[in-house]
Amino acid sequence: MKIIKCLFASIFFLFSSVLLAEEATDNLVAGYISDDLFIYMHTGPGNNYRILGTITAGEEIKLTGKAENDYTQIIDSKGRETWVEDKYISTTPGVRDQVARLKTQLANNSSDNAGLLNQLDQANSEIARLNKDAKVFDNKVSELNQELEETKLKIKNQDTELKKEWFFNGAVVLVIGLLLGLIIPKIGGRKRSSMDNWG
Repeated sequence: MKIIKCLFASIFFLFSSVLLAEEATDNLVAGYISDDLFIYMHTGPGNNYRILGTITAGEEIKLTGKAENDYTQIIDSKGRETWVEDKYISTTPGVRDQVARLKTQLANNSSDNAGLLNQLDQANSEIARLNKDAKVFDNKVSELNQELEETKLKIKNQDTELKKEWFFNGAVVLVIGLLLGLIIPKIGGRKRSSMDNWG
């Protein structure tokens, strides 16, 4: 029975530790190490505590919220809890981090610019193609207008020729009619004279 109680107590303790650790992690605030050459990390809030090592300038860290004797407790990028002097901690990114971010942004902008230049080249090519097509279309329209004018001129000439032909045919008919009008009475008159002579 004691073993079961001990087991439950151990499980409860372990579960509580996990919850407290998660809660502590949720309360962490982002911070940055200032751009000095190297900064010592201590096991406690003071120079008299053992040095754990150095931390890279500009490194992003987590602030636990604990501060004492001008020292602040942090969690570095390797997950170690340690203490660093307040003067080396900032809530804004350091110059190195900003430069790195600006380089990334510049690279992205360069990539975007390259994409836009490519789109511009494609648009210019499309415009050149459309202008070429428009020129061909204008030439075809000019050719069709010229053909239309030539056709109108042919129709006008044909109309004139047709009118001349009608006039000529009318004149021929008129001349034939006049000739017939002059000849038939004479022929009719001769026949009457001949008949009179026979009678």
